[in-house]
Amino acid sequence: MDLFEKNTEGLEPLAERMRPRGFSDFYGQENVIGKGKPLRLAIENDTISSVILWGPPGTGKTTLARIVAEKTKAFFQPFSAATSGVPELRKIIEEAKKRLKFEKRKTILFVDEIHRFNKAQQDSFLPYVENGTIILIGATTENPSFELNSPLLSRSLVVVLEPLKDDALANIIERALTDTVVGLGKKKARLDDEAKSALIGFADGDARVALNALEFIVSSATEKKLTKKHIEEALQKKAIRYDKNAEEHYNVISAFIKSMRDSDPDGALYWLARMVEGGEGPRFIARRMIIFASEDIGMALPTALVVAVAVAQAVEHVGMPEAQINLAHGAVYLASAPKSNASYKGLLGALADTKEFGALPVPLHLRNAVTKLMRDLGYHKGYKYVHDYKDSKVIQQHLPDKLKDKKYYEPPKNASGKERTK
Repeated sequence: MDLFEKNTEGLEPLAERMRPRGFSDFYGQENVIGKGKPLRLAIENDTISSVILWGPPGTGKTTLARIVAEKTKAFFQPFSAATSGVPELRKIIEEAKKRLKFEKRKTILFVDEIHRFNKAQQDSFLPYVENGTIILIGATTENPSFELNSPLLSRSLVVVLEPLKDDALANIIERALTDTVVGLGKKKARLDDEAKSALIGFADGDARVALNALEFIVSSATEKKLTKKHIEEALQKKAIRYDKNAEEHYNVISAFIKSMRDSDPDGALYWLARMVEGGEGPRFIARRMIIFASEDIGMALPTALVVAVAVAQAVEHVGMPEAQINLAHGAVYLASAPKSNASYKGLLGALADTKEFGALPVPLHLRNAVTKLMRDLGYHKGYKYVHDYKDSKVIQQHLPDKLKDKKYYEPPKNASGKERTK
């Protein structure tokens, strides 16, 4: 630490000051770093190999990397993919090569926000991970399956860190309130149970949010004992974690669709609310409802499509925030409707046969005979005009000869077991 760094000591945000240096203060993630777990043993025994730490913000990715730095004999090199590039990485690699050659010391390269590197840039790591020049620890909030290239994933252990549970957040908050060295212990502030629950709810599984919010609340309060009212007044509104361009976007819309499919209007409304609060575009939600009306309801209630289209039109005419009422109306209607994917399944079957058999010829009797040659060749011959028959019903072949007995559409049945075709 140089002179100027010492001047800033103790001025960092509370979340940074309270960052654990060992497992004893690391709360949560017991499923991956609890006592006896393989990853913890590898860290404690200094046998860790390349790892990708994947999880939401504030779940301990950087902290875990710092603990590795404390526990390992290897040289620990932090690197941010958000602020540095391949030229800086090349310099680090060259230094790692020399360190390994002359000191026989490994280098652990911690790459924060590794998803910020595109897949071509990620290739820069591969040969050095493979030959042991570096041990890579990458941290990412994005799904590695989408954001990291396959060769890099195949050479790394992917560790999933979950949003912190309430008990872990409670322990983290209590530690910050009682620590008199780097925490808030000297202020002697206390949160009652309701206040602590409110703060935990605000944090939404994110320790950094919890600690920085706690520091703001304690520093702005004039009283030592803090209540739920203090929390609500200080924080005003809870920010929902929702990234419209990342995996959470797909997770939430998937939960919304599956709730409607399972006829659960409560689930549908909750996930709709998550999207609305997170700033999801109402047009996107309405489009998915239109698709759902045909894919999952279909002929079980054909008018569901009409309602879904009406919701989309309402979104265009009304706009947000009022259009959320129209979206809720539609979500409850679609969730409560009877379900059938018969028409969709029929389409999939027909598409499969089209791909397998190609462009099979149209039966002659279904072809229009607009010239004498066509008539001579048998076009239209034997065609039964439906309106010439009783009840406007006829039986005739409409599929190509190769598929003439194929049945794609199986009508849904009502409660009595009878087919419902209208």
